[in-house]
Amino acid sequence: MTDLKLSGAVEADQRVQDLVERMTLEEKLAQIVGFWEKSDGEAVAPLQGEFTVERTLDEASRHGLGHLTRVYGTRPVDPASRARWLWAFQRRLVRETRMGIPALVHEECLTGLSAWRAATFPTPLAWGASFDPELVTQMGAAIGGSMRALGVHQGLAPVLDVIRDPRWGRVDECIGEDPYLVGTVGTSYVRGLQSTGVHATLKHFVGYSASQSGRNFGPVHAGPREVADVLLPPFEMAVRDGGVRSVMSSYTELDGIPTASDPSILTGILRDRWGFDGTVVADYFGVAFLQLLHHVAGDLGEAAGLALAAGVDIELPAGDAYLEPLAEAVRDGKVDEALVDRAVTRALLQKAELGLLDATFDDEPPTDVELDTPEHRRIALRLAEESVVLLSNDGTLPLRQGVRVAVIGPNADRPEAMFGCYSFVNHVLPHHPEVGVGIEVPTLRQALAAELGSASVLSARGCAVDDDDRSGFDDAVRVATEADVAVLVLGDHAGLFGRGTVGEGCDRDDLELPGVQRELAEAVLATGKPVVLVLLTGRPYAVGWAVERCAAVVQSFFPGEEGGPALAGVLSGRVNPSGRLPVSLPRSAGAQPYTYLHPALGGDGDVTNLSTRPVLPFGHGLSYTTFTHTDLAVEPITTTDGPLVVTVRVTNTGERGGDDVVQLYGRDVVASVTRPVAQLLGYQRVHLERGQTAVVELVVPAARLAFTDRTGERVVEPGDLELWVGPSCAERETQTRVTLTGGVHRITADDARWTSSVVR
Repeated sequence: MTDLKLSGAVEADQRVQDLVERMTLEEKLAQIVGFWEKSDGEAVAPLQGEFTVERTLDEASRHGLGHLTRVYGTRPVDPASRARWLWAFQRRLVRETRMGIPALVHEECLTGLSAWRAATFPTPLAWGASFDPELVTQMGAAIGGSMRALGVHQGLAPVLDVIRDPRWGRVDECIGEDPYLVGTVGTSYVRGLQSTGVHATLKHFVGYSASQSGRNFGPVHAGPREVADVLLPPFEMAVRDGGVRSVMSSYTELDGIPTASDPSILTGILRDRWGFDGTVVADYFGVAFLQLLHHVAGDLGEAAGLALAAGVDIELPAGDAYLEPLAEAVRDGKVDEALVDRAVTRALLQKAELGLLDATFDDEPPTDVELDTPEHRRIALRLAEESVVLLSNDGTLPLRQGVRVAVIGPNADRPEAMFGCYSFVNHVLPHHPEVGVGIEVPTLRQALAAELGSASVLSARGCAVDDDDRSGFDDAVRVATEADVAVLVLGDHAGLFGRGTVGEGCDRDDLELPGVQRELAEAVLATGKPVVLVLLTGRPYAVGWAVERCAAVVQSFFPGEEGGPALAGVLSGRVNPSGRLPVSLPRSAGAQPYTYLHPALGGDGDVTNLSTRPVLPFGHGLSYTTFTHTDLAVEPITTTDGPLVVTVRVTNTGERGGDDVVQLYGRDVVASVTRPVAQLLGYQRVHLERGQTAVVELVVPAARLAFTDRTGERVVEPGDLELWVGPSCAERETQTRVTLTGGVHRITADDARWTSSVVR
């Protein structure tokens, strides 16, 4: 099998080389750009009108075409009719262009295929809250199956940016604040998507989430150790362990050098060190931004040369820099055509891998397209249920039988409240208000009425997500007074570039709930009725007041199309909550940026009067049952190059079955550089019935213990490690210590990165 694979690769290399040698410069450039067929206002991106050259599809594809941008995801289209159009266009490329090469079709797929009527899953922050990589793999495969059926070849997901500041608008696209959680969950998505033959694309390589003050596009001042130990590992895992086939360069700049023009990152780290052999695509308009925003290029031709030299193979979404400006720069001798050949070769090798060099599109396109099947909904429901985090509870939850409930708040009865900014509902449909959602989305009010009986549910809106209209407060207070319990549903509206309270370009300089939602909460609390706060958000907010004063607080990070039934199940007790916080619950905006991965001086102490301690820590989440963790065990002495094999006994000591997330943390006692006070080393979700016990085994490879030393190398040093398991990073329920012996172990490509676990 290996010999056949190598033989096929050699044949593809030779075939692509022959194609490149036969191509004119215009034909080469056509293969390294995309085309986005859109109308005014349909391209949801900043500054697009500043530089995009308008051309028709016929003009853009005269010499062939590299990528077709968002065929299904630009506007609401019937999938079957759009597939007929796509197949016809691909046939024209095959039959009527000199090289006969079809286009590669890419789409957004962060929370499902971003297309009308397609299943929409929970946001990545909810994936992180589930701590369930296997389920994320299933979701990725379901998304990939829909894409493949429609002739889509590449998905622009997952986002592997590690959350560094919750004020940043794109937090809802991210998985969590721990690089290992981000890496394991994100790599699982890659594996699921690519199992269907659709290529995944890692975003945004690298450093985007560490922007100054949590501002989108802000410069990044991270030091080389933070980049190496926090920001890079998820990408490395997805490249080395996940075999990802595409990577997207970041908009940001690191220490003054825009990533899209930095060969040390896009070539030195990604290709030379990690062995990546796929394609690097530009974030939309990112090549042109080298001139327009970063000002490191005098014109678009110079910007194209910088990006090509750095390692950006494909300009997306169009060819603003890589067509006429680059052609002129090549002919003037300012850019070496060998750089174009390198990019074209990579682009064509990707097409060969996808089978596009042999595709004729003589077959018929799909006519019966179902993008939201019962299997999609099953996965969406389970992931939504597993991602709900019970932050606090005085015993009011689960709701008792016969209770009369007032469901109040701007997100109580709004389908859009279930989705993130890259969902089709919030990304595209705001530009088409005449078009319906296209999928069934039960709101929380509707789902609770179905769960408890409509006669048991009263409702009032109270206020909007983000304005100062208080005229609905009196109605909210009235229904709360008439009920036994008030379920207050507050949070975000996801949007883009100022059109939402969270999402791309929707950053914040505080972490209070938007608008007058806090005032609504105070009015309802003043009734004296028990208040259950349900947060539907794309970021964690500073809600310490609610944790202290509400009967219960439930956090859901945009749970998708089945979020309403999932939340209703948690409130009623049909579902036992099992989500865990993938990001710390902040105390205030003034304490940001904050991460649980801080060194000793990054926490509380006598050297400052201000507390950085979050309201609730990373990993926190309550259940309707209780679990104990005992007998943490590991060989007391091991070598620096060997894995740690750790076991812990978990027992359900409560009155009902439920899922526990076993979390293993560690700390270097003494190291050559400062190290975090806690670091996630492994985790495992396990289901236990009442009274049941299991022993969970976690294998921690050497690379999980590694860090960047004073010379810039990633190493494992000899010395003592503290290990513990508890309900969050901040609690040591059972602990032990291990001593690493031997010399300093330098991490190589042969070191495993994944933690494996066994439950027995």
